[in-house]
Amino acid sequence: MQITSSVDRNSWNQTLLSLPNPHILQSFEWGAFKSRHGWAPTRLVFRESDRPRAAASVLRRRASLLPYAVVYVPKGPILDFGDEATLAETLVELERLARRERALFVKIDPNVPVENEAVPRLLRARGWQPSAEQIQFRNTMLTDLRPAGDDLLAAMKPKWRYNIRLAARKGVRVRAGSHADLPAFYAMYAETGARDGFIIRPFEYYQDAWGSFMEAGLAHMLLAELEEELLAGLILFHFGPTAWYMYGASRNVHREVMPNHLLQWEAMHWAKARGCTTYDWWGAPDTLEESDRMWGVYKFKEGFGGQLVQHIGAWDFPVSPILYRFYTVVMPRYLNLLRRRGKRDA
Repeated sequence: MQITSSVDRNSWNQTLLSLPNPHILQSFEWGAFKSRHGWAPTRLVFRESDRPRAAASVLRRRASLLPYAVVYVPKGPILDFGDEATLAETLVELERLARRERALFVKIDPNVPVENEAVPRLLRARGWQPSAEQIQFRNTMLTDLRPAGDDLLAAMKPKWRYNIRLAARKGVRVRAGSHADLPAFYAMYAETGARDGFIIRPFEYYQDAWGSFMEAGLAHMLLAELEEELLAGLILFHFGPTAWYMYGASRNVHREVMPNHLLQWEAMHWAKARGCTTYDWWGAPDTLEESDRMWGVYKFKEGFGGQLVQHIGAWDFPVSPILYRFYTVVMPRYLNLLRRRGKRDA
């Protein structure tokens, strides 16, 4: 198999789109975005008889406090995971790259369903191991957008259909957002993070992510308003046949008019009209238990007809098992100890 690197945006994205299940985090634009935030991308194409068989956008950066690198293939590599020969050759090249880059490890987290037992078996045989650090969500929920609109509504829970109609009756309106709306969306996102207990990055990071993908035609903002007062919003990322509900935000006011229900319905409708066949809800619990922090989010998505899809999660190839353990186990424990001592002595 021939392995080449790609630096051209159009040819790279077209290569991805020719392979099964292309992902937005493997797009040229995602690598370019991460290159502005400490990562260096390398894009590898695996060809056989001039036909692409696999692709991997590989990100690397220096490891914290150590003269080594870490290598990450977000939501990749992209290939037919039923083709074990191609997968094996792809893994061999990723392992070689990690050694050339003096990496502590290389991490992958492809969207491989847990039902595929052959992939974990091959990974273990080559020295890969399940990662303790899941950078992306392990599981997700999917909605098939191919049915007609009425059938999509029929697949929802009755209360969800009622809330969609209620929002419309109460005067909630959904409009497309633009770059000018990014500061307001960020403020709402920060309010959501404070309410739901998750940490967000500075505005400049999201301004780059949201703005650059909107400019590239790969992201779309929708905002829900009541009498021109902003209530909720979301940003869909889309690539090939899939739209991802990657960012959502809402305020604490007028929640009784159910703006999020109408917002999601309009987002699904927009994605379907654009030609997407799958709506990826971007995240689901690791275990289906009410104690899971994402249980409420899961039930919300399930009400729209989202179907749970569980994946094998992230896997790491430790180039040096000793250094890998030091970096992933010993050093985090040491840093946590220093933090606890610092709080105690403050």
